[in-house]
Amino acid sequence: MTPFAAILIRDLRLALRAGGGAALSLGFFAAVAALTPLGIGPELTVLARVAAGIVWVAAALAALISLDRIFQADFEDGSLDVMALSPVSLEAVVLAKMLAHWLTTGLALTIVSPLIALIFDVPGPGIVALAVSLAIGTPALSAIGTIAAALTLSVRRGGVVLAAIVLPLIVPALIFGAAAVLTALEGAGLAPFLLLAAYSIFTVALAPFAGAAAVRLNLAG
Repeated sequence: MTPFAAILIRDLRLALRAGGGAALSLGFFAAVAALTPLGIGPELTVLARVAAGIVWVAAALAALISLDRIFQADFEDGSLDVMALSPVSLEAVVLAKMLAHWLTTGLALTIVSPLIALIFDVPGPGIVALAVSLAIGTPALSAIGTIAAALTLSVRRGGVVLAAIVLPLIVPALIFGAAAVLTALEGAGLAPFLLLAAYSIFTVALAPFAGAAAVRLNLAG
């Protein structure tokens, strides 16, 4: 087994065990998305139109819950220092942790999203578009979250700072993701999907290098 795969599998096991954060994120996502119709009302046409935005906001908040777990425990017990001194590059370590976070949050939320869309009475094309937009866009949530988690490693009560960094940066993903579903329902083209894909590719490509630089800065301090 390669060091990259070992780190990935280790983080997946930690996230999936009791109290690891994956179940909490998924449960939070389902609860927010399911409870929102109670506040909006039973009008199905209204629910179907706002469904994409609500699901995307719920997904962003659910991903935010588990971001502090990406590096914090390893930083506190010294495991991150060992990883930094190991033969595997720190960029690969950050990439493995980012991928583990996406697999346990973004991918899980994408799989569950069609069931949530049924609560909002979203038509079939909209359900497909919602799942595809989440599959394309949630890697950006994990990428930005990974960079922010690395930046706030040594900050006390870093969760507040983490949220302040992440929330403004994920706004494009929320806008493009919700717009992609609406344009799919209206048959208006693929432009939002392409913009969302470009944003996701950029952030995922940037995250290993920016995250590794931030980890080095915190370990040096």
